[in-house]
Amino acid sequence: MRQDHLLDEIEDQETADRQTASLAGVAITLLLLVVGLFLVHELHTKAMIEDCLMSGRSNCDALISTLP
Repeated sequence: MRQDHLLDEIEDQETADRQTASLAGVAITLLLLVVGLFLVHELHTKAMIEDCLMSGRSNCDALISTLP
């Protein structure tokens, strides 16, 4: 009877450890997603400014001020 109780405690601990690892994986995935979206937004903004400058325009300040 005592062994069954110990086995149940070990199984409960393993289940809790798996849940913790799964939550950590989800958190890391969400963090990478947010960082990736931030980078895409920043690169898009820089590309728009670079395109404006490379086309030889002199009014790129207006473009920069309208960017979010």
